[in-house]
Amino acid sequence: MKFKITREALLRPLQVVSGVVEKRQTLPILSNVLVNIEADRLTLTGTDLEVELTASTQLEGAEGGEITLPARKFMDICKSLPEDAELSITIDEQRALIRSGKSRFNLATLSANDFPATDKVTGAREYAVPQSTLKHLIEQTQFCMANQDVRYYLNGLLLELRPNALRAVATDGHRLALCDMSSELVPGDISQIIIPRKGVVELSRLLSDSDAPCTIQLNSNHIRIDLGEIVFLSKLIDGRFPDYDRVIPKGGDKIVVAQRETLRQGLLRASILSNEKYRGIRMNFSGGLLRATVNNPDQEEAEEEIDINYSGDELEIGFNVSYLVDALNAIKQDEVQLTLIDPNSSCLISGIGDDSSRYVVMPMRL
Repeated sequence: MKFKITREALLRPLQVVSGVVEKRQTLPILSNVLVNIEADRLTLTGTDLEVELTASTQLEGAEGGEITLPARKFMDICKSLPEDAELSITIDEQRALIRSGKSRFNLATLSANDFPATDKVTGAREYAVPQSTLKHLIEQTQFCMANQDVRYYLNGLLLELRPNALRAVATDGHRLALCDMSSELVPGDISQIIIPRKGVVELSRLLSDSDAPCTIQLNSNHIRIDLGEIVFLSKLIDGRFPDYDRVIPKGGDKIVVAQRETLRQGLLRASILSNEKYRGIRMNFSGGLLRATVNNPDQEEAEEEIDINYSGDELEIGFNVSYLVDALNAIKQDEVQLTLIDPNSSCLISGIGDDSSRYVVMPMRL
């Protein structure tokens, strides 16, 4: 097995697949990247047994074959070379010899036969979606995913495929994010899948803001997304996502309208002195004013007064300030609407003029 390639042509696919390779693996083979050459095409594959990434690029005059190389070392070597460098890579028995200019590296290899076999997505339904649509859905919701929650189905993102629409939902049990996007999907029954957290993070990194299409294949166990030169494959979380529709507050009669950036900056300033563990903020809505106060165990206190548009009865309610700021960061509109019911009910946050993204934050007792 032998091939020549420029640094730039190799580095891009190598960086893509290395993102999924864990530094500390119980199986040594999982620290390696699979290198395959067939019909003058170089294909690199990395996996952690849950998420698999494949990236390919064209070669000329290469000798075919396949082997696995240590992912981190291979990438560090490529990064360390000059930008216009050309690499000559020869695989012989148990070693890989990498030459570039006056540099020479001798890497240990592991057999490609030991690399986990790619799961075939059989019996899959297929959909075509613009990359920008999928990227927007993920960016608007992924920050609400749980992290290592015992309710394993919360450690991921719900993707709901509806006739001519896509919906993403994420929740950690204390807050919820929901985003709807119209899309010309093949009409059919509503289907739900839960993509694991790591897969969501990798997918967000890979998707572009362009309208270039990506092909989604789904079956009961896997999602496969073809982005052209890159293929993403992930196992799905086998669990039942909570009935999120019941969590979204309805019939709120206390409507607060505020400038998004003014509100966000005020909450950020107040949060500086919040309790580092609980991050609680007390919010008092009265007339056209929001008074936000925080304090901490050191008896320190911060207060912010923010002009709002509110004409309801006086209301005092507590929230985790970080959850509010995260929602305001995700909203793109200049004005936001907070819909409230009472001090014991959740708050619904959305942008004025666009309710395709909605955020629910549960109250805190302070």
